[in-house]
This record gives sequence, C-alpha cells and structure tokens, in this order.
Amino acid sequence: MSDATRFTSEAERRTPPSRDQRVHAYRSAARVLARVGIHATLRERLALLEAAGDVYDLDQPADLYGDGVVAALEEKVASLLGMEAAAFFPTGTMAQQVALRCWAGRQGDPTVALHALAHPEVHERGALSQVSGLRPVRLTTAARLPTAAEVRDFDEPFGALMLELPLRDAGFVLPTWEELTEVVQAARERGAVVHFDGARLWETTLHFGRPLDRIAGLADSVYVSFYKSLDGYSGAALAGPKSLIAEAKAWRHRYGGLLFQQFPTVLAALAGLEKELPRLPDYVRHARVVAEAMRQGFASAGVPGARLLPGTPHTHQFQVRLPCDAVDAAWAAVRQAEETDTMLFTRGWATPGPGLAVTEVEVRSAGLEWTEQDVRTAVTQFVARLTGGFR
Repeated sequence: MSDATRFTSEAERRTPPSRDQRVHAYRSAARVLARVGIHATLRERLALLEAAGDVYDLDQPADLYGDGVVAALEEKVASLLGMEAAAFFPTGTMAQQVALRCWAGRQGDPTVALHALAHPEVHERGALSQVSGLRPVRLTTAARLPTAAEVRDFDEPFGALMLELPLRDAGFVLPTWEELTEVVQAARERGAVVHFDGARLWETTLHFGRPLDRIAGLADSVYVSFYKSLDGYSGAALAGPKSLIAEAKAWRHRYGGLLFQQFPTVLAALAGLEKELPRLPDYVRHARVVAEAMRQGFASAGVPGARLLPGTPHTHQFQVRLPCDAVDAAWAAVRQAEETDTMLFTRGWATPGPGLAVTEVEVRSAGLEWTEQDVRTAVTQFVARLTGGFR
C-alpha cells in the first residue's frame, strides 16, 4: 500500500478518498477509459480554444449580448436538431425552466409530468416549483423511461411531458425507438406538449438508429448540453419553434441569462460539435465492448451479483453495481491507479442500499485503445485491491 493510501486508524479507513485524492490518482494514471475536462488543468482547458479559428472566423467582432458567434452557434444547433430556432443558455437548469414555463403559459397548465429520477427532481433543488411556479408530477419510479400506458393512464391532467434521454440516474438508459414514439403519441393524445431533456441526446443516434434531427423531431422542444458529451466549458441550448424560442429569449433575459460576452464558452461548444460529436458513435460502440469484457472480468474474479446497467450500454456511459462497501471500492480504485498506473473506475462511488456500491463508467477517446483483455486485467487488479470482501 502506498503512503497516499496508508491508514493510521479504522476511522480513517472508513473515510472515502477526497476528491483531490481521486483526481490526483486519475491524473497520475497512464491509462483510463476517459479523459474529461472536469479534471483538467486551466492550461489544458484553454487549449480547447487553440483550434477555435477552425470553427469560426476569429477576425469577426466579439459577441455582445447574444449576437455574433452566439447567434452562429444557435443557428448550427437548430440545423443539427432540425428545429426552426435555438437559444443559447448559460445552464441547462435555466433552459429547461424557461422552456417548461413558456409551455405552461401556452397550455394553460403548469403541471409537468416526468420521471422520479429526472434531473429537475433529483439535482435542481426543486427549481421547477420553487423558481418557476411549475408543478412536477411523477409518472414512475422504475429504472426505465415512462411507458405509453403510464402516460396515457396517469390519473391527473398535465400540460407537458418531459423525457430525459438518456435517463442518467437509472444507468443512462433509453427506450427503444418504438417505445419512444408510442410515449410521444400517448402524450399528444392527452393534449400535452413533449419536451426532451436531451443533455446527452448527442450520443443516442446509434441506439435509436436515427439521425439527430429525426430523434429531436419527435418533441416540441429540446434542450442539449455542450459540456457533458461534447466536453465544452459549460452552456446549453434550447431548440424549438421560432415563436417559442423568441419567448424563451425574453425569459432568458429575466432569469439573468443574457450575458455580456460568452465567446470562450461558445467557441468551445462549436469545437465540441466539430470534434467530439462525430466520434460519439465510436465511443458508444466501444463502451459495449468494455462492458462485456468487464462483465466477464467480474465473473472470472468470482464477484457475486456484479451488475452493469443497462446490460448492453445504450450510450458511452453505464452504471456498475457491486455487492461491496462503497468506501472500500473507492479506495481500491485509487490504489489500483497508484500501484498499476491504470485507473478503471475514475468516478466516485455511492451507496444506494446496504452492501451495495455504485459508480458510473464513461468511455471516450482514451478508452478506444483498450482491448477486451485490457479490461479483464484491470477488473482483476481492481478486485484484488478490495479489502472488505463481498456481501
């Protein structure tokens, strides 16, 4: 055991590694499945702008309150998603509140039907109701998207249906194309509009077997993120009909989202669309290879009840669930990085239930070089560093 992970007391052993310890292990490891901007240095992040001249004419004037390069990004996003117009927002939380608030006014109904694990329900401190006066109702708690029957048979009216595609907290899961079209149709039959929380919509094309504009075209409005799949600095866009986007821009101003200048964030978003978007299908394909090899590795290592959700990844991200202590798993990941120069699990571990540890895996360009045997070997190394056994 290295000095960095040498425990001096049982209390210390029961304390998970800090974020700084995990990031240090991640940055020190020669091999990981994904190199992501959240763990990069300022110098590394600024390097995103070195090729900015390839995606926009840098001799043009800088943006001012949403014109120039911001407007160019909005036009590009609208075209990619097959929508009439788009508006850039500093955050997805703001974009979705504005979208659903606009729809509520048009529908005459502030009720928004969504999944219990949807981002606004879990990660936004009740913003839909506390800030925007909306009324979220939960269609289901199951670890999947709502079904057409659940939408059709819900026992109270709602003006908008919000679908998170993919549903991250259930394991980055997606419905089939047929299921998705049936859910949208069920909402239409009830007179509801459909809004896609498409923060990670960019990587769904392989699963659905359709281009982005066909997928987005099922909805009345769509939100997309520029920093999750595309590794930009931050930012989001809301796309939909021209009249909706015009109203959304008015509310964006009221919410404090009309910033003086945004060119670094916008240029990084354009770079992500140019560089990362075309590579996402390759990441998804290899995530399936990694997941299968990981499953084989846990089986060979004799880990009972190891689960990957979904069984075959729908995107380039998936969940791993192990019957062990989450703190033990977190330290095993750090020790593996320190002792083998490979860090298989780079994210934190949670405890959704007794004797259960859960983390997320993402495959990006750094992971494309991993073979199935590389993954199986890494699993063996990780399991060997678990000290508490399995439940």
